[in-house]
Amino acid sequence: MAITVLIVDDEENARLNIGQYLTNKGYETLGAATLGEARAVVKRGIADVILLDVNLPDGYGPNLLNDTATLPVRPPIILITAYGDIDMAVDAMKNGAHDFLTKPVEFERLERSLTRACELVNMRRELAHLRQSQQKTEFIVGKTPGMQVLINQAERSASASVSVLITGETGTGKEVLANYIHRIGSRAGKPFIAINCAAIQNTMLESELFGYEAGAFTGAERRKHGLMEVADGGVLFLDEISSMPMDIQAKLLRAIEERAFRRVGGTNLIKVDVQILAASNRDLPTMIKDNHFREDLYYRLKVVDLHIPPLRERKEDIPDLVGFFIRKNNARLGMNVTDITPNALATLVGYPWPGNIRELSNAIERAMLFCDGEAIDLGHLPRDVVKTA
Repeated sequence: MAITVLIVDDEENARLNIGQYLTNKGYETLGAATLGEARAVVKRGIADVILLDVNLPDGYGPNLLNDTATLPVRPPIILITAYGDIDMAVDAMKNGAHDFLTKPVEFERLERSLTRACELVNMRRELAHLRQSQQKTEFIVGKTPGMQVLINQAERSASASVSVLITGETGTGKEVLANYIHRIGSRAGKPFIAINCAAIQNTMLESELFGYEAGAFTGAERRKHGLMEVADGGVLFLDEISSMPMDIQAKLLRAIEERAFRRVGGTNLIKVDVQILAASNRDLPTMIKDNHFREDLYYRLKVVDLHIPPLRERKEDIPDLVGFFIRKNNARLGMNVTDITPNALATLVGYPWPGNIRELSNAIERAMLFCDGEAIDLGHLPRDVVKTA
């Protein structure tokens, strides 16, 4: 796939000359005469590398470094200036510039800089392709009718970009399902931001979600972007949402309904387009009755309600899961375990799995570590699994 280079320069001749040179070298090129035009192109996500003039009619070119800082994939930016200011170059490199060139541009120097930038772009593409190919098998649907219905509903919610509430016991794969919804939906190329509400102090959760302005509280020396802002255009996954304090629940509800929020200590309304996925292993209707969870937020989140059954209720899926974990661990651990004996598999199927899929995954990993042959046997399984089954 060809590399697309955005040339940002208010001088038309410069854009045309550089563009013609790069086209002859096999690059795709786009042009922008102002900072505003450049921002519009960047927002579309079609520029792989940016050649950026420092002085533009509507602003300071390096400001684009700040605009791209929160992008899930930040294009390498090569600054071009007529002044050769070393201090500016150092400052720009600290803020994420890939390289720094002076006018008039020497095409040989430009080509060397672009070659390094393209190496970065191609590496990112390869990693993205690798992750995508690996993630296609991360969610095991299984054979049970309930799981077939569940995955159909997940796919419909992904295409519609609606709010989804995922429920189920600990270890059933709620975050894995959330990742699956993101990957198969229209937001697949946008950020997937996950936050565990139970793992963050209540006093910090609001600033993590919405960010804060400089001076909002002691220690807030500079502006911080919240995760809802970082997830703009993509998916925000709120794990263990039952742990969220009631006052934060109210602010989250308002942000979802208005598609906007204010940073802590801020007055400006920040518009966002975010699909909300939330997960809980607790009974939210009971929490509502006990005044520990907002009923209005509950119904706002569960436009689609996906309940993942515990593993003990879908035992016919265990052989597929075992095969998946064996293949996954072989690749990760450099092993060559290819099978499991009938007795060992029957033991796994008969065990109640209180820790669900997470416990099964750990059991298979442990068994493979102690397996010297090609097949997992009873003696390789955890003692608790063998005793209980």
